[in-house]
Amino acid sequence: MKQESTRSVLIILIILVLAKLLIHLFTNAFASYGIFRDEFYYLACSHRLDLGYVDQPPLSIYILACSRVLFGNSLFALRLLPAFAGALTVLITGLMVRKLGGGMLAVAIACLAVIAAPIYLGMNTVYSMNCFDILLWTLGAYILILIVKKNKPMHWIVLGSVIGLGLLNKIGMIWFATGLFIAMLLTNQRKLFLRRWPYLAALIAVGLFLPYIIWNFTHDFAHLEFIRNATRGKYAALSPVDFIFGQFMILQPVTLPVWLAGLYYFFFSKEGKSFRMLGIIYVAAFLILVINAQSKPEYLSPAYTMLFAAGAVHIERISQRKYWVWLKHTIPILIVIGGVFTAPITLPFLPVEKYIQYSKRIGIAPGSYEAKELGELPQFYADMFGWENMAETVSQVFVSLPLEEKTRTAIFGRNYGEAGAIEYYSRKYDLPAAISSHNNYWIWGYGTEDYRTIIFIGGAQEDYLDSFEEVEQAAIIRCDYCMPYENNLPVYICRKPKRSLKEIWNSIKHYE
Repeated sequence: MKQESTRSVLIILIILVLAKLLIHLFTNAFASYGIFRDEFYYLACSHRLDLGYVDQPPLSIYILACSRVLFGNSLFALRLLPAFAGALTVLITGLMVRKLGGGMLAVAIACLAVIAAPIYLGMNTVYSMNCFDILLWTLGAYILILIVKKNKPMHWIVLGSVIGLGLLNKIGMIWFATGLFIAMLLTNQRKLFLRRWPYLAALIAVGLFLPYIIWNFTHDFAHLEFIRNATRGKYAALSPVDFIFGQFMILQPVTLPVWLAGLYYFFFSKEGKSFRMLGIIYVAAFLILVINAQSKPEYLSPAYTMLFAAGAVHIERISQRKYWVWLKHTIPILIVIGGVFTAPITLPFLPVEKYIQYSKRIGIAPGSYEAKELGELPQFYADMFGWENMAETVSQVFVSLPLEEKTRTAIFGRNYGEAGAIEYYSRKYDLPAAISSHNNYWIWGYGTEDYRTIIFIGGAQEDYLDSFEEVEQAAIIRCDYCMPYENNLPVYICRKPKRSLKEIWNSIKHYE
């Protein structure tokens, strides 16, 4: 009977894992709006492999470089690994449930919560370090459960590797590591400090993260400058109340009972007492981000898979009581209904006109955590529109130049999205080198060409008259759904520079 039950649980888990994967594969193949702004930049980074980048550690870029070689750089290929990362996250969440003693209902509730959460749908829709961040936090929590149950030396080696790779992917993994240290101090697991394995795990983690530390030392701590500038100027003002309220929205309110039950399980239930370290990791990360006072709600999102797992186990046990049997059907049904209701917010499967109508009907206004003007779409969607049209328009300007002038012409994008899109679509349209002063584009520089003509995207004509003798507006870039600051952009042909790029490059650095 036990074997049959195990087989049934495994079948449910596999079905839910495949459901998560197919949701994203179908969307990527048939319903996506377009390549996201940051994805153009990540692709550009993958052509310039390094030990680090201004705005991120290098792991996700190396993964993308391998993916690009194996699968190409179409939209579907670009988003293939995020889809698999999401499916693996669901799988490991289900495995956590099993290790915590949960059965079929608990596996279903936890995995459905992960599948339905808008933040996870969004993070597994586009390529970024975030999909791997969620996966590695989930894997770290699973390994920690194994340590509590079995405490084998190999588990510590794996945990150190997971934390190190997590840091090499996104420095937010440091909140997991900090929470783990605090948790070991505050629980009876402090006895582990008397063994060498936690120290070996820490050594492995630091060793894996060391390349990015070295890169920052050799690049004037560029990442710290990036964080400082982004906090001051890029992100809209966020308060602790915004951060706390945001947790309910990014996970959808229907999952609230599940992750609150997870906190209860870790801190107050007899069965969860042994795994209290996981609850402390969440609380520590939560407090760090609240105290920071500039944290976006999504920063805490990787910590919720372990709460979903624990909460599902607790709800399953409650549902076995006489007056709580209704939870068996109510919770999963509500999660599915809530997931369907909120899915269009972060999963771009509706035609854009229908999405706009839908968002107005349910009263969800376009949003952004950056201090930017918005149009009819939230920034997450708006940043998927307009890029190819931009590249085509700029190409038409470039093609109009005399042949001898083209060889000494470059295109300057004001941000990495513009420069990255020009670089990406240069395979399809006739375009010269793209340069920019934004983030790593500034480090990559302007090449060795002595450019006599530069095509600028955006800005005002008078902005360029101090640096060029001739400034001619040659076109206007228009798009229907892109971010407003990327719409109605003039394209200027600037000739006869009064100063070389070498003279002005240091003064135009833009880390943000």
